[in-house]
Amino acid sequence: MRNFSETNKSADNKTRERKAVMYVRMSTDHQKYSTENQADAIRKYAAKNNLEIIDTYADHGKSGLSLNGRKALQRLLFDVEHTQIEFSVILVLDITRWGRFQNTDEAATHEHTCYKAGVEIHYVAEPFQNDGSPYASLVKNIKRTMSAEYSRELSKKVKAGQCRLIRLGYRQGGPAGYGLRRMLIDEKGNPKIKLQPGEYKSLQTDRVILVPGLDDEIKTVQWMYQKFTSNGLSEKEISNILNHKDILTDFGRKWTRGTVHQVLTNEKYIGNNVFNRTSNTLQEHKVSNPKELWVRSDGAFEAIVDPKIFQAASKIIHERNQSFSNEEMLECLHTLHEKTGWLSGLVIDEQCNMPSSGAYRYRFGSLLRAYKLIGYTPERDYRYIEINRHLRELHSEIITDTIERIQNLGTHVSYDEKTGLLHVNGELRVSIVIARCLATKAGTYRWKIQFDSGLEPDISIAVRMDALNQAPLDYYIIPSSHIKNPKTRLAENNGWTLDAFRFKNLDIFFKLTERVIISEAA
Repeated sequence: MRNFSETNKSADNKTRERKAVMYVRMSTDHQKYSTENQADAIRKYAAKNNLEIIDTYADHGKSGLSLNGRKALQRLLFDVEHTQIEFSVILVLDITRWGRFQNTDEAATHEHTCYKAGVEIHYVAEPFQNDGSPYASLVKNIKRTMSAEYSRELSKKVKAGQCRLIRLGYRQGGPAGYGLRRMLIDEKGNPKIKLQPGEYKSLQTDRVILVPGLDDEIKTVQWMYQKFTSNGLSEKEISNILNHKDILTDFGRKWTRGTVHQVLTNEKYIGNNVFNRTSNTLQEHKVSNPKELWVRSDGAFEAIVDPKIFQAASKIIHERNQSFSNEEMLECLHTLHEKTGWLSGLVIDEQCNMPSSGAYRYRFGSLLRAYKLIGYTPERDYRYIEINRHLRELHSEIITDTIERIQNLGTHVSYDEKTGLLHVNGELRVSIVIARCLATKAGTYRWKIQFDSGLEPDISIAVRMDALNQAPLDYYIIPSSHIKNPKTRLAENNGWTLDAFRFKNLDIFFKLTERVIISEAA
């Protein structure tokens, strides 16, 4: 005789069989209606096959070449592997929306992950049923190969188009740089408007060129070159003087040896348009290209530095690097590694007594090759540093989004930059912290949370990150009176005393901050 729990489990499984989620992806932000069109086709398929769509995972403006940056797909795979999901089917428009992975085994691996968790993937617009049959496997492999080849061919065409525009003197992406600005021009070359950071052209026929920036910035750039070439100051000494004068970079940050070095070595300051110095084709590892592969248009822009002074600066840097033999360069790198414990281009560029990271790339082909020659494997360190950078950016995004949503409710909110607290209506103090996900040796996940208890917030919001530390998994919205220990370690499930404060989003928090008329509340 079946017990009650077994009967319940059987009923849950039967309900789960008819529930699905959809995954949609568009490659660029210009494909405005792509995800909507995908969703429409998926909904028609679901209705025809008696499937209930309970959630949507959407990646907007994301390349399908790899999993990197595709937060929605990462979150979907995490949910399938590590949470108690309520669905048994994932609906995707076609093979290409799942991904144009250059290694077709990668697409198969992610699909197999879902299969092991009892979740099927239906490609709703494909002319075959994804039922695991030899025919389906063969067709999928062919289509994945065709999709990867399409991306390779498209990449070649895009690269050729970029090179042609570079030779015509047009800028191809990237910030203008300190002392310069991006100017939008029409198809006849007439100037239209100076683009602000984060702004891009909207018409395909428009182009972008570089023009001189503010007079004070131009004078500062020229001053850097003069101090470096005539007065013999190092990049570090120049950065110290700039910071002492409270002059900030184009990103509003303090100067470093590396940022000064970039100004002193970039040909755009003498009006040259240079492209393909490095390659990152199809999101593979970035490599430095030899000069014969660079694509250039000399004199494309108005120069703000005298070419003779630029050449003098280049000669000083070249001779400084040439004075080191290969063995001496590697010895410097080895010594730096022993001192810091890890290496990166930024760390190298901040040293005054050794060649720049660019010199290592030029001499040894790439930084990774130089690392390998001293026995250093950087993958883990790079990943940790990249995650830290991403979490800092995410924290800022969450703060900004939270402020905007509270203000949209007609509620007053301010942010104290010194404490990091949000003050809502002058009554409620809120702390937001990010909890990095850590994998244990047993394959489980843990989150360490450091609450800002010393600041005495009324409410603390802990944002738990997913397994890849790319996107929020859930949120713990906890009154300070319930925080017994400012250093808390969370497991995947933590019992009702903590999980009672666990939510999938911040909607309930925003509801708490909303002003309500007294009669309505009564």
